[in-house]
Amino acid sequence: MKIRFRLSLQFSIIVASILVLFSVGIYYFSSAYREKEFLNRLEMKAISNARMLIDVKEIDGAMLKLIDQNTQSSLYSLQVLILNPKNQPVYSNFDGNDTSVFDQFLNDLSSSENIKLRLDNAEGIGVKYYSGNQTYKIFVSAYDKTGMKQLAHLRIILLSGLIICIFIIWFSGYFFAGKALYPISKVVSQVEKITASNLNLRVNTSNPHDEIAQLAATFNSMLERLEAAFKMQRNFVSNASHELRTPLTSITGQIEVALISQRQPTEYENILRSLLEDIKGLNALSNGLLELAQSNLDLTSFKLIPLRVDETLLEIQTDMTRQHPEYQINIDYDEKLEDESNLTIVGNNNLLKVAFRNLIDNGCKFSDDKRVDVKISSTKGEISISIKDLGIGIPKNELDKVFEPFYRAKNSRSKVGHGIGLSLALKIIELHKGTLSIDSMENTGTLITVNLPENIIPLS
Repeated sequence: MKIRFRLSLQFSIIVASILVLFSVGIYYFSSAYREKEFLNRLEMKAISNARMLIDVKEIDGAMLKLIDQNTQSSLYSLQVLILNPKNQPVYSNFDGNDTSVFDQFLNDLSSSENIKLRLDNAEGIGVKYYSGNQTYKIFVSAYDKTGMKQLAHLRIILLSGLIICIFIIWFSGYFFAGKALYPISKVVSQVEKITASNLNLRVNTSNPHDEIAQLAATFNSMLERLEAAFKMQRNFVSNASHELRTPLTSITGQIEVALISQRQPTEYENILRSLLEDIKGLNALSNGLLELAQSNLDLTSFKLIPLRVDETLLEIQTDMTRQHPEYQINIDYDEKLEDESNLTIVGNNNLLKVAFRNLIDNGCKFSDDKRVDVKISSTKGEISISIKDLGIGIPKNELDKVFEPFYRAKNSRSKVGHGIGLSLALKIIELHKGTLSIDSMENTGTLITVNLPENIIPLS
């Protein structure tokens, strides 16, 4: 069942129930009023008959019966019985004078001033009338023909109006439910147009402040994550296929050449050394691609812990000088640094190691003296790490491109590398809500500055 139909049905049931209760209330109070008004008329008739018969000497039973006959037009099927204190009839307008129908009410009237009667379709009342020291009992019944007709007419009006109102309510509810759900239908139609090939599309709403806008914002947020995931997947596949092709072609070519003819053991040894270098480069490239793919994830996907930035840099210094004894990595603290506890952040140690290792490795690799100076400082809730080298530098016109994956400056292509390091480092620093800037001059050197906020990244 569609929401529009369900909403219309629920709305119609609720409003129809209210109308039914309202109509039943009207009918009930109208019926009660009719009964009360009719019984009041009967009581007045009973008192009037008793007065005329008992207190007015000029009126006898025959004349009173004549008067009652003339009252039939207003009180249909009127029956009147007057009993003396000995419960003997002194007046009755019954045909045949059969008054036994009222005998069952004598005891009730004896203990009460007045009672209600129900005789087939007729309604009646029994009252006491006092004349001197004597008490008379009077029973009057009649059929309220006019009142019943009015009630029947009221039933028809209420029932007809209820049926008509239910149809009007249903169609109006269906119409307004459609109007209310139109923004959702619009969102659905927009979402249906979004596929893997056009994830850049977004859902729009006319009213930016209602619940539909919140739904659209949620869809857009989800689409942004999906677009980022698809883009990351496409980039990874594209980059991997592009970058892996060259080393794999080189390895395949060397193996094919080696198999063409028999060679000396030294030649095979040289080929194996060359293959080993290619495989090492291939392994480094694969690791770089995986790390680059990981850097596109949300930081909440990683384990975050409080860590000292200087300790992370010291670990990198130890590891890199062990792997490359020729590297000179000097780590120094700013003289203005008063409290070393200000060097603590909340982040992922492994990711930060990858970022700083790439930055330091680039500095050493592109410097003739293989030297990099790292300086740590802290100011105004921010930790600053500067990495300076006296290497070949980066041409000014290429500074804005070096952060693109696999881009390499023209003067750096003589060195082994894949152009992943700077791009990867930037993404990791940005994941930690930090900034990375480069100041470089060709043939003079490069200064890289990393700023990280202190303790603002929440633990997960």
